[in-house]
Formats: sequence, structure tokens, C-alpha cells
Amino acid sequence: MDAPTPAAAQGRALWALLLATLGSAAGQPLGGDPVCTARPLAKYSLTFTGKWSQTAFPKQYPLFRPPAQWSSLLGAAHSSDYSMWRESQYASHGLRDFAERGEAWVLMRELQAAGEQLQSVHEVFSAPAVPSGTGQTSAELEVHARHSLVSFVVRIIPSPDWFVGINSLDLCDGDRWRERVTVDLYPHDAGTDSGFTFSSPNFATIPQDTVTEITSSSPSHPASSFYYPRLKALPPIARATLTRLRQSPRAFVPPTLDLAGRGNEITDGLSVPETPLDCEISLWSSWGLCTGPCGKLGAKSRTRYVRVQPANHGAPCPELEEEAECIPDNCV
Repeated sequence: MDAPTPAAAQGRALWALLLATLGSAAGQPLGGDPVCTARPLAKYSLTFTGKWSQTAFPKQYPLFRPPAQWSSLLGAAHSSDYSMWRESQYASHGLRDFAERGEAWVLMRELQAAGEQLQSVHEVFSAPAVPSGTGQTSAELEVHARHSLVSFVVRIIPSPDWFVGINSLDLCDGDRWRERVTVDLYPHDAGTDSGFTFSSPNFATIPQDTVTEITSSSPSHPASSFYYPRLKALPPIARATLTRLRQSPRAFVPPTLDLAGRGNEITDGLSVPETPLDCEISLWSSWGLCTGPCGKLGAKSRTRYVRVQPANHGAPCPELEEEAECIPDNCV
């Protein structure tokens, strides 16, 4: 390894002096959070379960070009002085590239920088993509007493800039590590693209907005792919389960997974919620010409078309054609 340059050595010395002056405050949790006193290291298995089914989310469900799927998962174990993403705050350049296009290079560089500057990132982990809306992927990760928080993101494909994830989940509970944690995940908007639907073209949000959770009523635009006015809340679109791994003299062996449990279910069973989708129709067209014999009442008609077919016992479509009496024009 090459010897550090005098400038680099001087910079490190100044940084060490600054930390000493601050009483190593950078290594402590922010905001008065309790300090983790659990054993220094713990390993976890993270299982990501996609629950994005056509039954639960029937509106504009992507069937092809591309079909509903999940990107690879990218996450980090970190301290409280780092945040990969947070609601009501602006997405970083890395999160924007990941949420819009699935490109992870900038986000990886941000993680690397956070690890080098204040040692706020202990480990970066990833999991393979899920090629359908329902399915599982998994990863293993290591947390440290000073880096007990876990964050990750997974892009919703296709979408303008939508993703799911966990923000700063603390796996430490005082002097012990939590054995198992299950978190339901809901779609979030990165605030960098203004598309309403899964297949919306690129339309940058200028100025950039903050990260927000997408709900059944927000955004309230009827074209929104997640707009379900009959629902008080969306069903979870995914789930994350973190299970502590037991250390043996040879290796870390995960506990037996309960495949019937909620934390590892595949959404093909009877427990999948059926989200009712009401029929959506267009506005009426203009009235057509009045037809009929001169001197007598005639008839004119107008039409409308179905924009969204009903599903899962949603409200049926009304009549698509309407007639009215009229007096014929241009009679000779």
C-alpha cells in the first residue's frame, strides 16, 4: 500500500483532533437516542417479499413491456448520522437515479463517502431482483453496536420514480439484539418525476419535491395508478423480515423459516386482499346529428367509453350510449 501523502496525513490528523475536541460526538446517536450496548456484532437474514399482485392492485397492473417486477435491493447498516432516505426530505442524487432508472452507481458512491467521512456506514448489502410482482429475494447483513440501523431501497418496475424500503430501522433494543422484525412496506414517491401511472413517460419534477408516501387518496388525481378512493389505506405492496442468525463455531446458520408464517408468505394464497376497482368511464361525446323525417320528432345520440374495466366486485359500468328526442335540421 502506498504511503499517505503529507497533505493527506495532515488532513487525517486535523480530523482526529476535531473528533477529540467534540468528544467523539459523531460516533454517538443523534437526537438523544439511547446508545446500543448489545454485543458488538450481530448477523441478520433479510427476506424481501413482493406482494404486488393484480388482485391486490388491479388498476393499470403492468402485464408486459415490462411486467410488474422489483429491482435489486440495495441497503446499508449505519449509525444515526446517516440517512439513505427519509420522508419529507429531498432525495439525494443517488436515490433519484436509483428510483427513476435503477442505476446504483451514484448511490453506492454516496454510501462509500458516508463510510469514509465519519464511519457512519458499517456495511453495504444487496439482494437480487425479483422478476415478478410477487416473490422473494434475500440477503445477509452485519450490524454493529455503533451501527445498529438498517436502511434499504427497492425500485418498483415499471414506475416514474417509485420505490419501497426501510429507513433507519434499529435492530438494537438496549442491551440486546432484536430476534425478528417484520415490516410492511408501502410505495413511496422520490419527488423527482411527476408521472401518475406505472408507464408514464419521463417528466422531471421542477423544482424537485420531497419524498412522500403514496396512499389510496394521495396523489388525488384519478389517473394515479394507486388511486383507490374506496380504500382507507392501500394494502402493503411488499414486506421485509429480518431474522437474527445464530453464530456457531463454523458458520452462521439461520433458524428454520416458517413458510406458513406471515413474514415469508408468497402472495399466491387465499390471504391476498381483493381490492375493488370501480368502472371508470370517459366524458360523454358531443351529440350526433338529429335523424328522422321532416315535421316529426327525430333522435340524436351520444356515447362514452370505458377507461378502466371493473375488477374484484367493483362498481359496474353504466350505459355507454344515450339517446334524446330532437327536431331534424335542414328539412326541405
